[in-house]
Amino acid sequence: MNKDNTFEKVVSLAKRRGFIYPGSEIYGGLANTYDFGPNGTELKRNIMNLWWQNFVSVREDMFGLDTAILMSPRVWEASGHTQSFTNVLIDCTNCQYRTRADHLIEDALPDLGNVEGLPLEKLDQIIAENKIKCPNCGKIAWTKARHFNQLFETQVGIVTSGKNTVYLRGELAQGMFVNFKQVLDSIHPKLPFGLAQSGKAFRNEITLGKFTFRTLEFDLAEFEYFVKPEEWEKWFEYWKKAMYEFALRLGLNKDHLRWREHSKEELSHYSKRTEDLEYKFPWGYKEMWGLAYRTDFDLKNHMEKSGADLRYIDPQTNEKFIPHVVEPTFGLSRLVTIVMMDSYWEDEVKKRTVLKLVPQLAPYKAAVFPLLANKPELIQKARKIFEDLKRNYRTAWDDRGNIGKRYAAQDEIGTPFCVTVDFQTLEDQTVTLRDRDTTEQVRLKTNKLGDFLKEKLQAQQF
Repeated sequence: MNKDNTFEKVVSLAKRRGFIYPGSEIYGGLANTYDFGPNGTELKRNIMNLWWQNFVSVREDMFGLDTAILMSPRVWEASGHTQSFTNVLIDCTNCQYRTRADHLIEDALPDLGNVEGLPLEKLDQIIAENKIKCPNCGKIAWTKARHFNQLFETQVGIVTSGKNTVYLRGELAQGMFVNFKQVLDSIHPKLPFGLAQSGKAFRNEITLGKFTFRTLEFDLAEFEYFVKPEEWEKWFEYWKKAMYEFALRLGLNKDHLRWREHSKEELSHYSKRTEDLEYKFPWGYKEMWGLAYRTDFDLKNHMEKSGADLRYIDPQTNEKFIPHVVEPTFGLSRLVTIVMMDSYWEDEVKKRTVLKLVPQLAPYKAAVFPLLANKPELIQKARKIFEDLKRNYRTAWDDRGNIGKRYAAQDEIGTPFCVTVDFQTLEDQTVTLRDRDTTEQVRLKTNKLGDFLKEKLQAQQF
C-alpha cells in the first residue's frame, strides 16, 4: 500500500472514529493543537501504561516522579534553556510566511539530509544558492535566518512584569534534576538508578506540524538514568537496545525504524552524544524517540546556580562525585499516530479497513452485540455478558445498525474480538465470537467466554 496515501487515510480515520480531533475546531481551530478523543485517549493511556510497566514498575532501579509544569525561572536559566532552547526562524517578506529555515531547506532539498544546527550564515547561503522559493507565494524574498526561543512565557500573580515571568516546561528532565537531592535524601537509591515521569511539555513551534508529529503541547515519557561517569557508554548502549525492543513490542515494523546519530552541529546544548530512533514517515525518516548522553551538564549547572550539593556519595568508597546522565525520551503524542499508521490495513478481499493494534493497546478488548436491538430477550442476555466482561476488560456495547456495520466500526478502532448474541444463544447458551484479524467466527459457551478471552489476550501480550 502507498504509505503516503496511508497517512491521509489514518488522519481521516482518527477523526471519524474518535481518536484525534483538531483543537478548538468549532472556533476555526488553533494551528498545531489537537485533542485526543475517547478512543485516542484510551490508546495513548494504554501505551503509557505499557511504558510504565516496562521501564518503571518491574525494575528496582527506577523511581517515578510527577513534577510541576511551572518551576522557578532560575531552573531554566541554569539549564541553559533561556539562552539555547532555540530554533532558526526565517520570514518571506512578500507574504509574511514564517517557517524554520532548516525545515524549509530539508523540504526543498531532501537529498541534502539534515541541516539542523548549521550556522545561520550557512543556512542563508544554502537558501540563496539553491533559489528556494516560498512554499506559500512562490517568491524568493527571505529575511536573514535568526534564532527564536521555543519556551512559552507566562506570568505569575496579578501584576504583569518581568519579575513575574515563568515558563511552561519545554521538557520533563529539569523537574527530575532539581529533585535529585530530595530523592537521594529520602529513599537513598544506589547508582545506577533512574527517575522517570510522563506528562505534558510545551514548545512554541514555528513550523506547522504534520498532524501530531509537531505540536505546541505534547505528551512525553522519559527518564534520567544516573550512572558513574566511566560507565555511561555501557548504559547508553543498554538503553538503546531496550528502546528498540520496546518499539517492536508495540507492533511497529522494524523496516520502518532506524537509528541516526546527531552531528556535532546538531547536538543540543546539554548533550555530548544523541541518537534518534527515527520512523519512516511519508515525508522521510523523522525522530520518534531520542536517546541523549547529557553528561553531568544539568546537575553541575544546578549545583553551581543553586548552591545545593548535588553530588552522590559512593557507599563503598565514600567518594563524592556528580553522576552522569543517560536520557531516553519517548514522544507519546506522535507515537499514537505512528502506531495507527503501522497497524492500518486495508483488506482488499473483504473490502474492510482494520487497525491491527497489539491487543494490549486496543481501546477496547472486546465488543458485545445483540443481533437485534428490538428484541428485549436478546438485549437482556447481551447486557449480562457485557457486564460480566467489562469487569476484567474494557468492553464496547453496540446495538445500532446491522451486524456488518458494527463489525466494520470495531475493525476500524482495533477491537480484537466481537461477541454476538443471537437467538441460538437463548437456546444453547453459545455466542458467536469473531476474530478481528482473520474474521473467523466460532460458537462458544457463554461460561467459557471469559477464560477464552483471557487466554487469547495473554498469549498476545509481550
